[in-house]
Amino acid sequence: WRGGRAASFNIIPSSTGAAKAVGKVLPALNGKLTGMSFRVPTVDVSVVDLTVRLEKKASYEDIKAAIKEESEGKLKGILGYTEDDVVSSDFVGDSRSSIFDAQAG
Repeated sequence: WRGGRAASFNIIPSSTGAAKAVGKVLPALNGKLTGMSFRVPTVDVSVVDLTVRLEKKASYEDIKAAIKEESEGKLKGILGYTEDDVVSSDFVGDSRSSIFDAQAG
């Protein structure tokens, strides 16, 4: 059992229900996502490395602009957007469900 092996000193690959949960919140994505998680020794916060195949070409700048627009519009308070040099502890206590780190791309 991986989770019991010195979790404070290891990155542990694991399954996650996050991809299925996204399909419940965003029905258009239902069944289109898969995912895995990495358990790391942090007090709180997790990371998602999301890879997508788009129907149309889009630059990273286009993607950032679309995510920023949604984070300030209908997903405000749920989706965050930052261009700051952040680390995981910067998000402890943040009430938003997800924050897009534009510097990580």
